[in-house]
Amino acid sequence: MPLFRFKAVAPTGETLIGEMEASSRDEVVMRLQDAGNVPIEAREASSAGGMALGSLISRSPMNDVQIAMFTQQLGTLLSAGQPLDRALQMLSEQPDSEAGQRLIERIRDVVRGGGSLSSALEQQHGVFSRLYINMVRAGEVSGSLNDTLKRLAEYLERTRQLKSKVINALVYPAMLVGMVIFALITLMIYVVPKFEPIFEAMGDDLPFITVFVLFIAGILEKFWWLIGISAVGGTLWIRGQFANSETRVPWDIRLLKLRFIGPLITKIETARLARTLGTLVRNGVPLLTALSISRNVLSNTTLIKAVDEGANLVKTGGGLAYSLGVSKVFPKLALQMIAVGEEAGDLDGMLIRTADTFDDDVSHTTERLLSALVPAITAIMAVVVGMIMIAIILPILNMSDLIQ
Repeated sequence: MPLFRFKAVAPTGETLIGEMEASSRDEVVMRLQDAGNVPIEAREASSAGGMALGSLISRSPMNDVQIAMFTQQLGTLLSAGQPLDRALQMLSEQPDSEAGQRLIERIRDVVRGGGSLSSALEQQHGVFSRLYINMVRAGEVSGSLNDTLKRLAEYLERTRQLKSKVINALVYPAMLVGMVIFALITLMIYVVPKFEPIFEAMGDDLPFITVFVLFIAGILEKFWWLIGISAVGGTLWIRGQFANSETRVPWDIRLLKLRFIGPLITKIETARLARTLGTLVRNGVPLLTALSISRNVLSNTTLIKAVDEGANLVKTGGGLAYSLGVSKVFPKLALQMIAVGEEAGDLDGMLIRTADTFDDDVSHTTERLLSALVPAITAIMAVVVGMIMIAIILPILNMSDLIQ
């Protein structure tokens, strides 16, 4: 059976930390509860190391994983009947980093001073997103803060899983591209120039492919520093273009029109929007407010503009599906599912199901694209290396023919 690491609070208020063999996380939680303890964390021992590494490289007092865990633990403690300030006091001892402990202590102090949890989170200099704060505020108003925190933790976990899937899927192709570029540059700078004196000694006209390869190798050998500076400068310029909302609009429009990348980006953004909007509406946030918050989770300006235009139509009494569909940038399937949810009076539930549907679609599409990308990169590398080898060998073979 797998080994789980757990943290729990004993009836005396003491924090218990240990390990337990169990068939599942739910069994660990049940056994801790049967012993009279309040479980606040239970995860496989093999996955615990990633948290420590994440906390070391994170610039924020708490990274995304730690915020999700804090949310889940706080919801669990409140469901167990613990007062908010006492629950925060217990959780202030949990983070491994001193910065994380101080963050929770500041939140606890604001709550003890009579402030609400949402106002305490708002004072933490952007550590918690606007979405997070508004959901907590809605939970406070409705009197269901513990349920809100549980749903918020689920939302954060699903969002993190989607992001992690995409990043993990891109790791191997990125490494492969880097190795290909490094190998080609090494070949062109250190190997090809060594043959140039031999070719010059031949005195005969060289094949065009050989002249071309020697020309490229000479540029790389003499001006590698200029190429490096140009690459860095180009990267900074592109980042600057994307950072400026005005100059970014044409880029985002072209990006959505790309044959394979455009639909994938649209699906990712649609899933993100639907999950955020559904989670907010489920927690009692008004639809217009939820739309103004949800737009902030999108990264493509074209889709953000579509949401803003949709929000204006919702103000005048239009349905959500119709309002988002006017711009014709969101997938038809998503709009149809939202329309069904509106007709059935289950908008929040259908938005969550829409997000699940598109999350699965993104996962499958990404796997298919990457399964085709890796062989394509390998084939391109083989062609380029083959051309370089032909450029080197061809003059030598010509010289052998002349000797014979």
